[in-house]
Amino acid sequence: MSFTQAEPAPARLNRSELAVPGINPKLFEKAARSEADVVFLDLEDAVAPDDKAEARRNVIRAINEIDWGAKTLSVRINGLDTPYMYRDVVDVLEQGGERLDLIMIPKVGTAADVYALDMLVTQIEQATGRGKRIGFELIIETALGMQNIHRIAAASRRNESLHFGVADYAASTKAKTVNIGGPNPLYGVLTDRSEAGARDFHWGDMWHYALARMVVAARANGLRPVDGPFGDFSDAEGYRAQANRAAILGCEGKWSIHPSQIALGNELFSPTEKEIAGAERILAAMEQAKREGKGAVALDGKLIDLASIRQAEVLVAKARLIARR
Repeated sequence: MSFTQAEPAPARLNRSELAVPGINPKLFEKAARSEADVVFLDLEDAVAPDDKAEARRNVIRAINEIDWGAKTLSVRINGLDTPYMYRDVVDVLEQGGERLDLIMIPKVGTAADVYALDMLVTQIEQATGRGKRIGFELIIETALGMQNIHRIAAASRRNESLHFGVADYAASTKAKTVNIGGPNPLYGVLTDRSEAGARDFHWGDMWHYALARMVVAARANGLRPVDGPFGDFSDAEGYRAQANRAAILGCEGKWSIHPSQIALGNELFSPTEKEIAGAERILAAMEQAKREGKGAVALDGKLIDLASIRQAEVLVAKARLIARR
């Protein structure tokens, strides 16, 4: 390991993150009773310009009046390039009480964007005497943000997670797609001809590079990487496929833009009983190897070493966090 070690963000379950429009308070109680690990009340994309002030008032009431249980509660503010952002931050933090955990910052483009929010939030906390320190969720959804992602990830000690905003990212890069997440049938490769002259077309994952780069930036800075929305909430199998590939790359969880996606997120980003049992066997085997003065041993015909311990510890720690939830 390098001598330079990133300080990890606070440990939170982030398997499913439910988006709730701030303009629709009828959904707030349902969100609070749901099984989502994180709920974010949205003041940005889900709210029309004429409804911004009303949505902000709705969200402030919801923070103060609704029992959110053990959930992590976040508010997605409007972008720094809008006339709504400063009022979102000031009003929500000054009037919203102590229950709020996080602020979600959309379309982060540079480290200076994060610095500006950090300065404003810090001043509000000091002026009002807030006891709970607000954390930041950062959405990477532009080419500028992806270019600067490593500086963004390290820009503030408030940073807790990076999220991949696939729809706006597609628009920013002028990608030839109108889907929100998911594959594109035109993105693939054609094999060489077989002896019979046949050729096969293999679909690819057009978002692999962006998501993998986000995971690296997040993990290098102790943050949680979270995959963003999958727009077709009627396609459970499509969501499952996208979530599995995100989990394999290292993501902690995925957005749920519809309640039907919550259970899927919780399932797919939780270690299975078989995986937990295997991890515990690895830890036990390595503990025995340590007592015998060995650095590596064989288990079930496979080599396990100190790297195996670190992988196993990640699984066991997540299982314990889920059990406490």
